Amino acid sequence: MARSDEQNRIARERARENILQAAITVFSERGVAGASIAEITSRAGVAQGLVNYHFGGKEQLVSAVIDRWFETVLSFARVDGTPDEALAAVIDGALMATAFAVPLQRAVLAMQQQPATHRLFAESERRHADAVTATEDAVRDLFRARGAADPGLEEVMLRSLLEGVFVKFAVFGDTYPLEDARRWVRRSYGLPEPEEPLPLAMPPRRGEPRPRASGAVCPDTGTVG
Repeated sequence: MARSDEQNRIARERARENILQAAITVFSERGVAGASIAEITSRAGVAQGLVNYHFGGKEQLVSAVIDRWFETVLSFARVDGTPDEALAAVIDGALMATAFAVPLQRAVLAMQQQPATHRLFAESERRHADAVTATEDAVRDLFRARGAADPGLEEVMLRSLLEGVFVKFAVFGDTYPLEDARRWVRRSYGLPEPEEPLPLAMPPRRGEPRPRASGAVCPDTGTVG
């Protein structure tokens, strides 16, 4: 029986998403230069030609991964509640995104740093310029409501702090004390202690924190997981 137009549309969307997710994983493991379309499509379970069909080529696939990153990080800055409640939610949302989207974050972090892909990151940033500015302004409004003397600088420094936590978590994996870092950041802004830990499957910390790079390496494959 022939598939309906709706079934074909769903199949196309599923194939595109599978390619995108596979690209995120392979880019995070091998970097853009070391990733091949053949490996990406093999992991996605699709024909190589579908990359050109859905994205146009490897460079456009890289851009789609960066676009997905912007969509992810821009989604947590608008929350309801008092300024303190909203700021706490922004911090928690950023750290949750860090933990749940490690391959995506790791892949795009490398793209930000490499000259060959920094241009693509800048182009994606321009595509999301209005949303980026709106997100910045939303966080600055929180600091303004809390009486900050320089809300713009406060937003920049909070973003720098949270991005620093991500970099360390990407390097050190489960040996990095993410929950403790969350509580430390909250205390730094005079926010109340969270009532519950983040809903993450992470081992409890024992003793003093000692992050190690081996915590991010998959023992079965030797790759960064």
